[in-house]
Amino acid sequence: MNFLEDLDINQYLPAAIAWGTNILLAIFILLIGFWIASKANKVIIGIGGNNKHLDDTLFRFLGSMVRYVILAFVIIAVLNRFGVQTASIVALLGAAGLAVGLALQGTLSNLAAGVMLLIFRPYKVGDFIDAAGCFGNVTDIDMFTTILQTFDNQQIIIPNSQIWGAQIVNHSHHEVRGVDMHFGIAYNENIDAARAVIDGVLNAHPNILKTPAPFVEVETLNDSSVDFLVRPFCQGEHYFDVLYSIPEQIKKALDENNIEIPFPHRKVIIVNENA
Repeated sequence: MNFLEDLDINQYLPAAIAWGTNILLAIFILLIGFWIASKANKVIIGIGGNNKHLDDTLFRFLGSMVRYVILAFVIIAVLNRFGVQTASIVALLGAAGLAVGLALQGTLSNLAAGVMLLIFRPYKVGDFIDAAGCFGNVTDIDMFTTILQTFDNQQIIIPNSQIWGAQIVNHSHHEVRGVDMHFGIAYNENIDAARAVIDGVLNAHPNILKTPAPFVEVETLNDSSVDFLVRPFCQGEHYFDVLYSIPEQIKKALDENNIEIPFPHRKVIIVNENA
């Protein structure tokens, strides 16, 4: 009886040792793998956080992606320790990834555009931009969408692929902005007098810069008016204040100085053939 028991023990002992070794190695691989994945995630996020020119959102996403990729390889290594044929699993995951990619083409294009926007940073949170036919203040940029807040307090959510594939106008990129406006006076008015009135309004405005000096010149001789191009300069945050306050002030100043602002009209000459 003892001989049979010793025989059974000797028969199963190598297998038990092998399984025990594999379990210990699997635990060791899991612990090391989770530590490496966590460390890689923190390092990548730290790179984004330590450089003010890099976007935190992108590096948080990249850190998360690297973490999951490492964990996937760790799980495959653990399964391989127990004799599981991982080649078929990898092939299955690849096929599943391809299927998901085909099903989410639009989402992946937004993701790719989001990555490009966060790398090249044509705008940032707080900028006023004109993109994809929308204008507003950027309140959030994530991997798939950009969120704008309009002046009338609407929220606009734009897919990143629509922004990256079109023209982007960033009104907040430069600290100093020129504000283009056009004003017309009648042909019988004195151009120098009108320019002096416009200059006086611009010089009195608190948000218009002295350097660079405002640009006030005749631009066009229209059918019924002499048109000035007026371009004062201001800090970016005062752009809309200047844009919407100067026209009224110039209109009042021209009226006070009896300088006519004409409306469009045509001169009709009637010829009497019987005369």
